[in-house]
Amino acid sequence: MRLSRLLALLLLGVFLYACSKVPITGRKQVHLLPELDMINMSLTQYDAFLAEAHVLPPSDPRTVMVQKVGNTIKDAVVEYCNEHHLGKRIENFVWEFNVVDDPTVNAWCMPGGKVVFYTGILNLTQDEKGLAVVMGHEIAHAVARHGNERMSQQLLIQAGGATLSALSQENPSAANDLFLMSYGLGSQLGSLAFSRNHETESDKMGLVFMAMAGYNPEEAPLFWERMAAQGGAQPPQFLSTHPNHNTRIADLNAYMDEALKYYEGN
Repeated sequence: MRLSRLLALLLLGVFLYACSKVPITGRKQVHLLPELDMINMSLTQYDAFLAEAHVLPPSDPRTVMVQKVGNTIKDAVVEYCNEHHLGKRIENFVWEFNVVDDPTVNAWCMPGGKVVFYTGILNLTQDEKGLAVVMGHEIAHAVARHGNERMSQQLLIQAGGATLSALSQENPSAANDLFLMSYGLGSQLGSLAFSRNHETESDKMGLVFMAMAGYNPEEAPLFWERMAAQGGAQPPQFLSTHPNHNTRIADLNAYMDEALKYYEGN
């Protein structure tokens, strides 16, 4: 009994120590892993991905546009974090924006600001405004440290609470798999609702980030309408890590008045 109470108090202390608030939304979160460890892992994974992918050259117009929008939003995020005493959130970021020639409709941002856009999604973003919708959303994931939350949860569930460094030494492939899982490349039904919450949170933060960077956030619902118009079956919402298109569009519109407060063009 004494041991159980001691462990409970220890866990409570860890959670209180690791508790913080997500910028903009103010949601309380717990991340048990040193963010620098997540960033170091992302550097390895990012470089490995680029080594095998068909990366477009910096002179390609698509790369030029992605880097322009990415750096514009990045500058707005850095300014916001510094003004609100949140610089530690991004102090170890080394931002990088790349485009790979791949028809997959996808984009992502790893810890440390490592961004990749696939050419397949550029047909739907169409221009800088549409690209800013996706860029703001993906950068929001990194700033909110969603990957850290996901991986912390998976370490508790699958690795019995082992530390990341211990798991990396004992079973490097398992550690890599958990890292990739934390970015949506694998998941279990029990953690899907958690991921959907992250997606919705990143949508809201992304609206604010693109607005601060000078892009009209009212473009976001239009982008998702184009996504919905693609057709194709979507899995039921409770089996998807992403909100369905109609839910997402409704949520974006519901938050629009708040996001427009940050848009100087309004």
